Formats: sequence, structure tokens, C-alpha cells
Amino acid sequence: MEAKTARDEAAASTAASITTADVTAQMASSATTYTDAQRKFILTANAEFRVKDVYQSALAIEDIVASQGGFVVRNDITAQTQSVQTRPRGDGKLTELAEYSLRGELIVRVPSDKTQGFLRAIVGQIDFLDHRSFEATDAQFDMLRQQLAALRGQEAQQEIGQAEQQGGRLDQRTEALQGRDVARAARDEAEVSQKEFEDKVAFSTIALSIYQTPRIRATEMVDVEAEFQRNSPGFFERLANSLRGGWYGLLDFVIALAPLWPLWVLLFVVVLVRFFRKRGSST
Repeated sequence: MEAKTARDEAAASTAASITTADVTAQMASSATTYTDAQRKFILTANAEFRVKDVYQSALAIEDIVASQGGFVVRNDITAQTQSVQTRPRGDGKLTELAEYSLRGELIVRVPSDKTQGFLRAIVGQIDFLDHRSFEATDAQFDMLRQQLAALRGQEAQQEIGQAEQQGGRLDQRTEALQGRDVARAARDEAEVSQKEFEDKVAFSTIALSIYQTPRIRATEMVDVEAEFQRNSPGFFERLANSLRGGWYGLLDFVIALAPLWPLWVLLFVVVLVRFFRKRGSST
């Protein structure tokens, strides 16, 4: 029996090792490791996988990001309730059973040369890998385009400054000043765009979508309906309240008819006249 248990444990350990090795291989790609001294790449990656606990895995991934010299851009965790059932306990309490699932959305930035190391480091959090994709975008021409745009802005500013120094009419100098402001704005925008590209090249952007298997949440609640029934009045008290309500209803009816008293007087007179006429004719 002990030998069988040892074999089972060894088999489970071997299966876990194989699974971890498979996931490690799935999270690897040459797109995250390729380097070229003449080219600059913008690395992006996204993956969706199941974890054992969303909150713990999210914290663990944040720690891994920090250890790789990166930072977290986004960390959103939401709970979705699939179904809810309420069952009485018989002691004035209810048990609410809710099936729910957790999902987390993380966006992290890590140094591009540590992207592969980061992806391998989070393998321990993956229970099942649903999807992953990697992309390396050649950014050398975009960076060159931004550099040339910044250079054009500087040259334009210098040319406008030289034209301004040459003097001329007031309207010409005003036009030169406006052109110089436009050139400065174009130069600044080009420099910002260049910095953005350099940042994208220096740090890869990785989007992670994590989730866990559905779980059950049990919540103890007061059985409100049972409490109302238990504290409701008895039969005789309810009967007395009903009779009292009927008497007040009759009084309200009489009060509602009171404004029609001229009609009732007229009807009374008509009845008396008919009564005396009938009595006189009979005699």
C-alpha cells in the first residue's frame, strides 16, 4: 500500500513537471528574444489563462513585474455572479448560495530585454493556458520618421528666426512670429512622439487576462417573511381589526352621503305625500 502511494505521488509529480514544462514552452517565443543591432522592435504580448486564485495571482504577478524592473499600468478584478439560490434553515434564517467567478485584467510594462524572463516567471501562476500571442513590430523606420520630423522642426525654427532678424514691416514680423510658434509646436510634438516610440521600444507591453473556476459563496440571512408571519396578530385580533375597519367604513360612507341632504329631504317629503294620499283614498 505504501509502495502504491509512493508511485501515485511520483506519477503526480511527474505529470505536474510535464505540465509546467509544456506551459513554459507555450509561453516562449523568438518574437520576445530576437535582437538586432540595426533594428529596433516594439514588443507586445497578451495571454489568457486560468489560475487557482485571481487575487493571489494578481499580487504575485505584480511582484514579478517589480522584480523585473517593470511597472503595472492596469489591474482590474471583477466578480460575476452566475446564479443565486436561497434555502431556509428553519430557525428564522436563510442560507443564500451564490455561484460566482472572478476575472482579472492586468496590463504591465517590463524592460524589453526581460520580456521572456517575465513570461517564464509567471508560468507558476498558470493552471491552464487558453490563449497567448506575441508580436515584435519593427519600429526603426517609425523612429527615423520621428527623428526627421524633429529635425525639420528645428530647421524651420532657425529659418524663421533668421527671417525675423532681417526686419521688415510689422505685418511681416508678426507673421514670422506666428510661424515660429507653429514651428516650435511641431518641434515639440515631434520630440514627444520620438520619446513615446523610444519608450515603447525600451519597455514591452503585456496584457494578461486571468480567471478562476467558479466558486460558491454561502451567506446567512434573516428570513424576513418568516419573521413577519411569526410576529403577525392572532385570529381574534385580526377579526376585531376587521370589524372595526368595517364600522369605520360605514361611517365614511354616511359622511360621504351627508352633502346630499337636500336630495334626501326631497325624497322624504315625496314619500310622506304619497303615504298620506294613499291613506286618504283608502278612507
